[in-house]
Amino acid sequence: MSTTNLPDWVRLQQALSVEADRGFCDLEGKQFRFSQFLQQSLASTVPPHSESAVQERWQSTAQKFGGYADLTLNQRQHLVAETRRLLYSTQKDYRQATDPPPKPRKPATQKLKATPQKLSLDLPILSLSGIGPKSAQKLEKLGLFSVRDLLFYYPRDHIDYARQVSIRDLEEGATVTLVATVRRVNCFSSPRNPKLTIFELVVKDATGQLKLSRFYAGNRFRSRGWQEQQKRLYPPGAVVAASGLVKSSKYGITLDNPDLEVLNHSGDKIESMVIGRVVPIYALTEGVTPDLVRRAVVAALPAAKSLRDPLPEGLRQQNNLTDLPSAIADVHFPPDSDALDRARHRLIFDEFFYLQLGMLVRRQQQRQTQESVPLSVHGELLERFYEVLPFTLTGAQKRVVQDILADLQSTQPMNRLVQGDVGSGKTVVAVIALLSAIQSGYQTALMAPTEVLAEQHYHKLVEWFNQLHLPVDLLTGSTKAAKRRQIAEQLKTGELPLLVGTHALIQDNVEFDRLGLAVIDEQHRFGVQQRALLQQKGQHPHVLTMTATPIPRTLALTLHGDLDVSQIDELPPGRQAIQTTMLTTRDRAHAYDLMRREIAQGRQIYIVLPLVEESEKLDLRSAVQEHDRLQTTIFPNFQVGLLHGRLTSAEKEEVISQFREHTLHILVSTTVVEVGVDIPNATVMLIEHADRFGLSQLHQLRGRVGRGAHQSYCLLMNSSKTETARQRLAVLEQSQDGFFIAEMDLRFRGPGEVLGTRQSGLPDLALASLVDDQETLELARQAAEKVLEKDSTLGAWPLMQSELNLRYQKLMGGAIFT
Repeated sequence: MSTTNLPDWVRLQQALSVEADRGFCDLEGKQFRFSQFLQQSLASTVPPHSESAVQERWQSTAQKFGGYADLTLNQRQHLVAETRRLLYSTQKDYRQATDPPPKPRKPATQKLKATPQKLSLDLPILSLSGIGPKSAQKLEKLGLFSVRDLLFYYPRDHIDYARQVSIRDLEEGATVTLVATVRRVNCFSSPRNPKLTIFELVVKDATGQLKLSRFYAGNRFRSRGWQEQQKRLYPPGAVVAASGLVKSSKYGITLDNPDLEVLNHSGDKIESMVIGRVVPIYALTEGVTPDLVRRAVVAALPAAKSLRDPLPEGLRQQNNLTDLPSAIADVHFPPDSDALDRARHRLIFDEFFYLQLGMLVRRQQQRQTQESVPLSVHGELLERFYEVLPFTLTGAQKRVVQDILADLQSTQPMNRLVQGDVGSGKTVVAVIALLSAIQSGYQTALMAPTEVLAEQHYHKLVEWFNQLHLPVDLLTGSTKAAKRRQIAEQLKTGELPLLVGTHALIQDNVEFDRLGLAVIDEQHRFGVQQRALLQQKGQHPHVLTMTATPIPRTLALTLHGDLDVSQIDELPPGRQAIQTTMLTTRDRAHAYDLMRREIAQGRQIYIVLPLVEESEKLDLRSAVQEHDRLQTTIFPNFQVGLLHGRLTSAEKEEVISQFREHTLHILVSTTVVEVGVDIPNATVMLIEHADRFGLSQLHQLRGRVGRGAHQSYCLLMNSSKTETARQRLAVLEQSQDGFFIAEMDLRFRGPGEVLGTRQSGLPDLALASLVDDQETLELARQAAEKVLEKDSTLGAWPLMQSELNLRYQKLMGGAIFT
């Protein structure tokens, strides 16, 4: 039986850490799944010089990983934590057995000072001075097992108590520290609430006097003995330092629940980890106090000096970055706010840099390993299409077409995202790409997320393809069996050059003869796996993805850093700006009058609601009830239709056809009309409870009108009384620019809500903000590109390569460099 040396234990700890970071999903690596790797590693190795009980525990743990796949999430969490404790305790025992005995030393006088001996980053938390078994067990709840874990457990915020002021200079809302002399002290039980104990301190400095109060809830603080003890801690005449938030009270200005420390004299050094400092605020869990985490971090900080910086000095200088050991130390306990800013800048840069580096390496590897056949971008088919096209492409469309055609001529598969605002003309750009593939002898596919949108694309493409004498077909969940068999046969023989559809395109029985190009519309509505399944229908086909939901550049770089991105940032000429107005319920009658005037001129109306049916929990109008009310009470002389997601595909198509053919004057709908419904005659869009929607989604809904030559209107019914809701909706009143609106949406709601948490794919960033740190993201992207230009393998920077592998494993579940 072999033995395990210390580096191997570190490797096992890293594997356990990555599995925990990725949600205990039994990660799949290059050769083994996580559970297989742990089982084999533990079964084949035991620590040297260990007792039989330790060996049995080692083997027992290995057997447990054999059944890891069958464990519940809670059981997996418990097993991973148990294994980490086993490794650290065994490692500690091994060190004690093999290291020479330490020289006798004086006992530590300061409780919070770290162990004087040189700290290893991989030592267990138990090895730190002041951290006993119970404290270590509590810290494990936060996923903190080693010294390294503590150093990289960044604070979620800081409070700046470093500014020391006089009582006279206190300003409400500031966080400050003051040093003053105690005049009076009292501690007593509240006469109104016996369970509440009040501690009062009156202090004075050369500029004024101040009353400070602290409150203690609980029976144990009612004891006269405890209260007298508190009074003895702060006797009159003692000098105290107090830190807190300045606020106003009925007694005047004061500090809110201040932290206090008694000093020997006014110039004495403050020993507290809070008072007079920039104080770190950590994410906590039940049973773990802020003071415990701070004490553990203080004890671990000397180990930061042993960190080796993966970024070369030249790169740090070019981007004004402090070194890693200083950044780690100062992000926890900075001497001042400037040091904290420098530390945050460095660590935020790191998060973005390795994210962008990983994406660029992935794109590079795809290009090196995948090869596609170059397509012909010149030919009779494209020339005929330009002739039948009833309009001229905008400058933005021409620019994006050039990007696409350049990609199609390459032997590397195209992987391009086209962003375009509502009505910017993405479809015609996609058709040019489709025709390039078809005239080169390849088949093509266009996949949309809903049947409504797929059918809309199909009808538009049929108009163009009929003029070119090209067949096109539609495959959705509603397609009849006989039609499915016909489509399948024509795909296999190569007779069908273009198939439009929904998720039905990625079913196993859909087989293309020669798929050369896949176009995916509204790509953010598909999962990564679904997009990959469509690509697998061919031999490395070119892929063009499109979205009418503008994504701010920071999100595009974060989510699609491995894609080439083009933007259609220009609308076709002749489009009138949509008059957008925010309304309240008092304005409803005016809105209905506008609708009647528009209908009298032959126009049509959308009314959009967030719910299909009434909810007992939400006081919102619903589509079904509103449709009945409008038809019977408000617009009895007009035809009012109803569209929502619970209708069958045939029922949806019937309603849309009636609206398209002007049989219906008003269409009451849920957000199913957000994409895919193109009725140029519709001129009014009323959105009920507009405050419930994101700005980008409202902009999408607004884009259903204004598609013809007539002046159009979007009415935003605001049911909220909050100032934030009013400010959000005012953005739509002031702007028609989807990219600006998306940026504002990002600022108001954050990336998770903008994208939707289910499909967002957002990486877990500890410090970086996609809203506030956009400039740093751009710098990191540029730095990553320059690094790969110099050495695409990162062989010149082994520490950087190792760090990228570790971070990429946590984000993506596998090593990027073997």
